[in-house]
Amino acid sequence: MGEIMLVAVIVAATAAGVWWVPRGGAAERPGGGWLRHPGTWLIAVIALFFVNQVLFTAYVQQAWHGDTSSIARYMPPGWFDLADLGRLSQALPAWPWTVLHAQSSIELPLGMLSYLLVCRWFSAEVFRRAMHARWLWSASWTVTFCLIEWDLYSPYTVVDLVIRVVSGIVTPLLLPLLAEGRDTPPRLLPLVASLAALGCIVLAVYDTVTLYNLGHTVSWLPIVAGALVVLAAARFWAQKPVRHGLTMTSVTNALGWFLVLFLVPALPLRYGFNFGTTAVSVLAGAVIVAAAVWRGWDHRRFGQLGIAAVAGVVGAVVGYVIAHGYSEARLLAAAVGFLLAGAGVCAGLDRIGDRTGNKSPVNIDRPRRR
Repeated sequence: MGEIMLVAVIVAATAAGVWWVPRGGAAERPGGGWLRHPGTWLIAVIALFFVNQVLFTAYVQQAWHGDTSSIARYMPPGWFDLADLGRLSQALPAWPWTVLHAQSSIELPLGMLSYLLVCRWFSAEVFRRAMHARWLWSASWTVTFCLIEWDLYSPYTVVDLVIRVVSGIVTPLLLPLLAEGRDTPPRLLPLVASLAALGCIVLAVYDTVTLYNLGHTVSWLPIVAGALVVLAAARFWAQKPVRHGLTMTSVTNALGWFLVLFLVPALPLRYGFNFGTTAVSVLAGAVIVAAAVWRGWDHRRFGQLGIAAVAGVVGAVVGYVIAHGYSEARLLAAAVGFLLAGAGVCAGLDRIGDRTGNKSPVNIDRPRRR
């Protein structure tokens, strides 16, 4: 029954993402400073996760004498590698709500803020479209989280479901407080670098605090430190003005539309790979990519699209093979490899076009209203 419901969510979310989301926009939300920046609140949510994990460790030490078997038997392997807090674990309060409940309240904001941050990096138009779809987006992701919660049924599940529904209402209510930032064309390479760095950071958060593995924190520190350096350099680089040729303009337009169309079905499609609906997820992903390309790519340049797609697939395979660990890490590496290889070929095609007489670089356009 769970698989059937997940298939239904994937199909409904994909249809809504491809058909309904592109029809809407949203009011402009310029300015606002760091208090209205999604990155600020993403940092705050991550901090809350870590605080909860420290308090959870204290609770386990005091209430369960360090033994997590009573909850671990309900979860898949790879959870509950606790850190050694020493005397601090006895000094902190022992709050039972740190077991699963607190996580259920902030997991949705973590995902939505991460996605909105990428949308803001891309363009104000993409950010506004994502904001316009926030209720449908929240509903799709909340239903998916609830299905996963039910599949991993435990004595905490019923309360967790209520918490997730409340979070699914409160989060989209608060999101309009965020601002879109400057409406400037994106630079593709620093955008991909930023996406890769943010993905590494989110994976670290996923492993250490979402799966209650605070003991893995030290092993993640070099990776996170490197990702933060890359992220800082990429965001500095992204501020520089950019002009691209016709093929790179198509690449960027299509990527902008992909971000818009993918946000509603992103989570159910992702978990389809884990819960026995891989074929449906692959088909839904293909539909989203095709719709994004149709809306964003210059229809006169589909020949270049074929060349770029082949290069992108090769890059994706290389990235997937090189990566290891969680399946999310492999998917992230494949996506980055696809974008880098495909965009690199498109940039080369533009240079060839310039040398053969097509010397009309244009500003990158953002997803247009259609």
